Amino acid sequence: MLGFLAKAGIAGLLAAAVAEIARRSPGWGGLLASLPLTSLMACTLLYWDTGDTAKVADLSNGIMWFIVPSLPLFLVLPVLLRSGMNFWLALGLVIAGTMALYAATFALAGRMGVKL
Repeated sequence: MLGFLAKAGIAGLLAAAVAEIARRSPGWGGLLASLPLTSLMACTLLYWDTGDTAKVADLSNGIMWFIVPSLPLFLVLPVLLRSGMNFWLALGLVIAGTMALYAATFALAGRMGVKL
């Protein structure tokens, strides 16, 4: 349990640092947020916990499959916000849209014989 709390603490600090940097400089915050730090941290911790490179490869493959359907969120959210839409409504819409694209990705990958 202590290991889990340490991982959660590190992830929380990382998110807080990105938010604080973005408050001062949106460009630098965006750059840091776009880095696959969470993915790399997850791969590292998975390997550390299991020592299983096959599991890390599977995780990396799964991450790759879900990058593309998440990209429209970052294209649509600023358009909605700049058009005057309420933040929470815009966020809810892009999250719902992303979830729909994730579901489509699961279906498409399954038809292509890819196990996610």
